[in-house]
Amino acid sequence: MRARNWLIAALFIPTIALALPKESRVPGGVALVPLTGIESEQPPEVRYGKNRVMVVPGTDDRWVAVVGIPLTAKAGEAQQLTLNQGGYSFNIDDKSYESQHLTVKNKRHVEPDPEDIKRWRRESAEMGAAFTRWSEPTRPTTEFTLPAKGPFSSPFGLRRFFNEQPRKPHSGLDIAAPTGAPITAPAPGEVVAVGNYFFNGNTVIVDHGYGLTTLYCHMSRIDVALGDRLETGDPIGQVGATGRVTGPHLHWSVSLNNVRVDPLLFVDGQ
Repeated sequence: MRARNWLIAALFIPTIALALPKESRVPGGVALVPLTGIESEQPPEVRYGKNRVMVVPGTDDRWVAVVGIPLTAKAGEAQQLTLNQGGYSFNIDDKSYESQHLTVKNKRHVEPDPEDIKRWRRESAEMGAAFTRWSEPTRPTTEFTLPAKGPFSSPFGLRRFFNEQPRKPHSGLDIAAPTGAPITAPAPGEVVAVGNYFFNGNTVIVDHGYGLTTLYCHMSRIDVALGDRLETGDPIGQVGATGRVTGPHLHWSVSLNNVRVDPLLFVDGQ
């Protein structure tokens, strides 16, 4: 057996128990979809739209697709998964997220000039490449610890208004903490993007494998470099107030199959 196949077989033996994220079949949530009728020692390749989906062992020797649902998904529209042995569909429920109105002093962070927009587009492409990256570590990550200590100042999914102008929903969780507070890796992973971005300030993206990545924004200091491999609890940097902010905090996003989902679905006890 080739080395790669041996790794996959060793990884996905049915006796391995994974603590799966909490299921929440709503926009911005996670669906756990059993893939019935598939008899294979290796996980099938499943896609949701254009993006590949994490597949892990479930109960009764079944494979389970762990699917991130976009905030733009509409309740009542069947969500389609595709794979070479056929297709699966699942339904979602509606969810209403609260609104948040913020006052931003830097007017360019609300109405960027043409050069700002060019910069933002370059940075968006760089982040997009990180979010769509596919890697296959020995064991999938399916749960996180919190990367910083502090109260949750802005939950995931808020409908946001900056200086009374509507913007995209809040795609992460804000953890309030003073400038200089430590940010640590919530799970093993590889650093795949590092930069100072127009809206996000000092930013790090970590790839945890199988389409699962995490994003850390507004940092005062970055303590990792591109390509660094991290273990749970390793330092990533420090909390700050860089980019578009109203005060120091960590903006933490979780991306699954290139869809931003509620980070707390992956944190035990939250």
